[in-house]
Formats: sequence, structure tokens, C-alpha cells
Amino acid sequence: MSFDLPVTAAKSGKTDAILDWLQMISGVALIIFVFMHMTLVSSVLINPGIMDAIAHTYEANYMAQVGGPLLFLLFLFHFYLAARKIPFRLEGQKTIWAHAKMLNHRDTWLWIVQAASAMIILIMGSIHMWAVLSDLPITAARSAARMQSGPWVYFYLLLAPLVVLHVVAGLYRIAVKWGVAKDYSREKLNKIAIGLGIAFIVIGLATIVRFMTLAV
Repeated sequence: MSFDLPVTAAKSGKTDAILDWLQMISGVALIIFVFMHMTLVSSVLINPGIMDAIAHTYEANYMAQVGGPLLFLLFLFHFYLAARKIPFRLEGQKTIWAHAKMLNHRDTWLWIVQAASAMIILIMGSIHMWAVLSDLPITAARSAARMQSGPWVYFYLLLAPLVVLHVVAGLYRIAVKWGVAKDYSREKLNKIAIGLGIAFIVIGLATIVRFMTLAV
């Protein structure tokens, strides 16, 4: 005797699986971008001229002018895919919070951290992209001038650690969900993720301090 799923249920399951794959792929792409972006911007710690040279290379090849808007679309696409599983109604949020407290499991809390941080990053990340792409060319001096004017330093002091927390949690959860964790114990993977997060938060904060002390 066989029990076949209804056609609509089978199609729905297949669609969900495809969307999960797209969410994973877009998430990995954004994680790689964030780590590369923070590493390249942190070149200002060595010498502002190095950062200027890197930015000039990207702009001379239209990677900033074309890649920036495409990155923003990928950013929105990833958020759309992830938002499928985020409860936006108050009742759903209360249920998720109650389950998290009842389970009291690290991975469940990580999902909540990711969901909450995603909302903030969506807004702040959009503002950051607009501020940078509407003020080309990118230079260390322009970045420092923006950082030293108004409330921008507080903006980045919140955004930088939040982005690192979000992508490192995402990297850990992707590794667990898609089977990479089989090669590592979860505790070992957790230590690697924490170490990576601390390293990039330190790099991000050091970069902000450098911009704040750079003569413009």
C-alpha cells in the first residue's frame, strides 16, 4: 500500500525546498561579500592610500556602479526569502517567544537574533548603501568625513557589530542545517563562529576609530 501526497502538497514542498536553497545560496553570497567588504575597508588601518586604490579599481571597472545596485537587489531578495518564516503578527511573535523560552536552545535563540537583527539591518543597510553609492567616488577621506559628521559614528557603531552578529549566526545555522556540522561537533563549530565574530567586530570597530582620527 502506498500513500501519495496530494499534488498541491507535493508542489508546495518542492517550491519550499527550492526557496530554501535560494535562501541558502543568497545568504552565503552575502556572507562572503560582508567579510570581503569589511576586510577591504579595513585596509585603511594600514594606509588610506591602499583603500583608495582598491576603491578606484572597483569603480574603474564599474563594479561599484553596477555591482552596488545588484547587491542591493540580492539583499532585498534574501530578506524576502527569509521573511517567509518570520511571524509579523503579534500573536505569532508571542508564540515564537514562548517556544524559545520553553526550549531554551541555543539554535532557537540564534534564529530569533537573526530575525530581529534582519529588520534593523534592512533599514540601516539600505541607508548605508544609499549614502555610499550616491557619493562616489569612494575614498578614505570621504568615508572619514561622513563618519565625523552628525550621528554617523553612532550609526556605524550599531550597524557594524549587528551585521557581523547576523552573518556569523547565519553561517553557523547554514552549516548545521545543510550538514556541514557533521564534520564538526556543534560545540567546535560554535567556538569557530564566536572566534570569527569577535575578530570581525574588532576589525570593524578599529576601522571606525581609524576613520574618526583620519584628517579630512
